Amino acid sequence: MKTALQKEAKKQMKQIIKNNKIIVKKFEDEKKRKNVPLEEYATQMKNPDNILEIDNLHTYFYTDMGIVKSVNGVTLEIPQGKTVALVGESGCGKSVTSLSIMKLVTAPVGQITDGEIRYNRPSGPIDIVKTPISEMQKIRGNEISMIFQEPMTSLNPVFRIGTQIDEAIMLHRPDIKKSAVKQQTIKMLELVGIARAEGIYKSFPHELSGGMRQRVMIAMSLCCNPRLIIADEPTTALDVTIQAQVLDLLRDLKTKIDSSILLITHDLGVVAEMADYVVVMYAGRIVEQGTAEDVFLHPKHPYTIGLIKSKPVVNQEIDRLYSIPGQVPNPVNLPDHCFFKDRCDKCIPSCNGPIPELQQIGPEHKVACHLYDEENGKEAN
Repeated sequence: MKTALQKEAKKQMKQIIKNNKIIVKKFEDEKKRKNVPLEEYATQMKNPDNILEIDNLHTYFYTDMGIVKSVNGVTLEIPQGKTVALVGESGCGKSVTSLSIMKLVTAPVGQITDGEIRYNRPSGPIDIVKTPISEMQKIRGNEISMIFQEPMTSLNPVFRIGTQIDEAIMLHRPDIKKSAVKQQTIKMLELVGIARAEGIYKSFPHELSGGMRQRVMIAMSLCCNPRLIIADEPTTALDVTIQAQVLDLLRDLKTKIDSSILLITHDLGVVAEMADYVVVMYAGRIVEQGTAEDVFLHPKHPYTIGLIKSKPVVNQEIDRLYSIPGQVPNPVNLPDHCFFKDRCDKCIPSCNGPIPELQQIGPEHKVACHLYDEENGKEAN
């Protein structure tokens, strides 16, 4: 016998599913439109020196349990030729932000519901959110490429390495003759530091080590000289020695092809070594951003301070590594106050009020915290 509570829960779930179908259908119908004129997705950059500008981005997942607000109002900029690091705990929305840029969010459950992603294309700036799929297929892998988190699952196990890179080149560079494609692939493998590139060209993914597979993924992402590289946890599955080699490789290649990098990671050591700018995410929102020097030497948000404290330090003897207390809030039922409030040791009465917005506290340093309301001429309640 079902209890009244179970019946009510089932009724609510049915209503959620019904509402989700209506919302998702609207977004999917918009995506299926053909022959969308350029005027509908052309835009203007706020700063022409930026390669990408994300403005108030919302990416939600419409599940049977409710709406998961994975990215909930993210705004950031990636300057031309610079490396921007997006950091935070697992589940904070970093990877969903990168997938939104590539317009690869899992549909129909996942949808970009609001905001702009302005890409400074050579032919003129466009809003990726409104760009039709047919046009995005020309951009992905060609102008904007992505190094995925786990190379073993990203590479197709039944095709040889050379075949997979050849395919990417032929898709985006139809002007190159088939006879020259193999030479271009071998050239890219050599560029990422792979010795005996001819042998690797004929190998299957399972025959290579983790570090070698990651180099192949980098070669694949660079084969069309992209203007923006999104590196999603590029060193997670690698040991420390190989990590250092991959980071050096990315840094050198960025200079050689004059591209920008969006580096997604939770490893602050990687950030300190690679990034020009740092953006800290928590529960789908940005809580602090600035230059690497601003964030590492003068962190302001209690969450950023906690992340830095939890990083092991060489030659420092401690009994126990610091960890931020508590858990990340449920993204289905987010509170209407500061998301970090229940984990924060610097909580003040204002934290019970509205969710804090990013405030300017330096030339390029911003923080979303009520602790700094008074410094910006506001009255902290």
